[in-house]
Amino acid sequence: MCGIAGIFNQSTGHKPDAQTLVNMAAIMHHRGPDGFGYQILDDTGVGFSHARLSIIDLNEERARQPFISADGNLMLAHNGEFYDFKRIRGDLTAQGARFRTKSDSEIVMHLYQREGLEETLTHLRGEFAFSMYDQEQDCMYLVRDRFGIKPLYYTHTDDGVVFGSELKVLFAHPSVKREFSTEGLYHQLIQVMVPGSTAFEGIYQVPPGHVVKVQRKDGKLELSEHKYWDVNFPQESEYPGGDVDEQPYIDGVRKHLLEAVQHRLTADVPVGCYLSGGIDSCAILGLSAASTQTSVKAFTIGFDSSEYDETPIAQEMAEATGADHHIMRLNADDLYDHFVKTIWHTERTIYNTLGVAKYLMSQQVNQVNYKVVLTGEGSDELFAGYPAFRKDMFLHGLDHLPDSERKAWQELLEKNNKLFKGAMLAREEYVSPAFNTKMGFTPSCVQPWLSVSSVALPLIAKHRRAEVEEYDPGKAIADTLDEEMLKGRHPLDRAQYVWIKTMLEGQILTWGGDRVDMANSMEARPAFLDHHLAEYAFTVPPHLRIKGNKEKYVLREAMKGLLPETLYKREKFAFMAPPAHTDPKKWRAVEKLAEQFLTQDAVEEAGLLDFEEVQRTFEKHESDEVSIDEKVQLDAVINHMLGVQILHHHFVKSDVPMLAAQRAQELGWQA
Repeated sequence: MCGIAGIFNQSTGHKPDAQTLVNMAAIMHHRGPDGFGYQILDDTGVGFSHARLSIIDLNEERARQPFISADGNLMLAHNGEFYDFKRIRGDLTAQGARFRTKSDSEIVMHLYQREGLEETLTHLRGEFAFSMYDQEQDCMYLVRDRFGIKPLYYTHTDDGVVFGSELKVLFAHPSVKREFSTEGLYHQLIQVMVPGSTAFEGIYQVPPGHVVKVQRKDGKLELSEHKYWDVNFPQESEYPGGDVDEQPYIDGVRKHLLEAVQHRLTADVPVGCYLSGGIDSCAILGLSAASTQTSVKAFTIGFDSSEYDETPIAQEMAEATGADHHIMRLNADDLYDHFVKTIWHTERTIYNTLGVAKYLMSQQVNQVNYKVVLTGEGSDELFAGYPAFRKDMFLHGLDHLPDSERKAWQELLEKNNKLFKGAMLAREEYVSPAFNTKMGFTPSCVQPWLSVSSVALPLIAKHRRAEVEEYDPGKAIADTLDEEMLKGRHPLDRAQYVWIKTMLEGQILTWGGDRVDMANSMEARPAFLDHHLAEYAFTVPPHLRIKGNKEKYVLREAMKGLLPETLYKREKFAFMAPPAHTDPKKWRAVEKLAEQFLTQDAVEEAGLLDFEEVQRTFEKHESDEVSIDEKVQLDAVINHMLGVQILHHHFVKSDVPMLAAQRAQELGWQA
């Protein structure tokens, strides 16, 4: 688990600067504090660099990346994990391949040489992002895992293509522009982003399950993108009709999840588990404890609000499995005191300080010398755990039930999730014509954020606002979705597909996952996002994912034997930090940040927001006439306003190339 970076210049005679490559690695030292490496291939204009977090093959010299193939044709830089690599390495060795390391990364080059890229990708299991240059073909591949667990960014400069694991890695290159796009600013303010985009002009992400190919022809670089995997639910007509035998699905989920967990326990260092009070992380801990010979270390975040705190159930699960349980208790000061540092790592705005809590937790994991934890992310996406999925099921997926029964279930859902109205659930129905055209309805998961557009648009600085007054953020998102993956699918499948393409990749795996975990050199492994498990989960009939009013039914039944009874019977509870309006102390911490980043001088200097509208938003938040659900929404908007100002401070106002050079010098990382 590491960080990667590189340069592919248009001209073969334009040799990348070695120290720039090293600086790009140094600015993401947090991703790989165990060493760095760089390689420049002569007469190609191509160079890669790498910052290493050693988890598999701890030999510092032997596993140093970038790797170059024995024949000198291929160069590889890899971030992430390939599971089942020992079996693949053994098979390739029997076919005559010779490996120079014990690293999982090396299998890519040998597979590619024998089978080509497309077939190679079918063998790769896990979370990964890698770059590979083929000198014979004079092309580079940028590849990202199927769900987007690992990040990978790229941009086109006047000289060529620059890529890296984080935005700051690109910004460490002096030729990369550092400026907001107005559309990107708009999407930062409403939380949900256009897949593949960033807040910054000309900076893109390799989409999940995609390859970006950079081909040099006649001294110019041509970029093309193609999809190698997608979330492919069956056609609605393909699900079995009538009464379905549940047991094969229950057994199938258990079998595939256990296999995914066992693969993710592979490491040459200790592996722990994140543990909340939810089914997902409890299932992961239970299976991990059963699969290992020693006590598993479990890490739990506790909040100072009983409405949001889940530690009692986590403690019950830890005791049941004999886990060594570490609880980190957080209060208002902890969260907003670390907000600015968290944004440095997330490189995008966050609507809730859960991202800060996760950042602080990874810090504690690091302090007790753990580098790897298994997590429960992905379960809600596969088994329809979020309230928004039940809402869409009740509204669009239960045509056979009387309206009165569907209405009663929906009312119960709204009542049980009132804490999250304005964030996880929309305050009122929002219809996006583009989504309705594309998939027949506007998924409940994007409604809370698209509905913020009427609040966000006036917040954009006047000179920028004109650029997006006719812009439809819902259409921009809907246009990226593959119609073939939506056509003929059950409404619940369509809703899950949209969430996986938007909120999972853009939020949960970013500021709730990799970016705040790797901020403290800690690798998170989400076992539910094993693609073998996912492909099986897609075949589970919708009414076994949500049965009656019970979400994640098939997973509950599969894990029933290891879950505490309280948890087995409990409704899904969204894992969030208490919003600012719930605590006067926390609100004062928000105001303190605003005094630094949202003053008239700061706002006008950045040129992103309209100061008068910023003031009005704060005044509205403090009004007694504003409902609680609107306060929840305004909490998110204020976090986003702070976020864009902090992003400007970190990445536009600051001289990032100079910061990267200073970091390299401090570390002694020199070319």
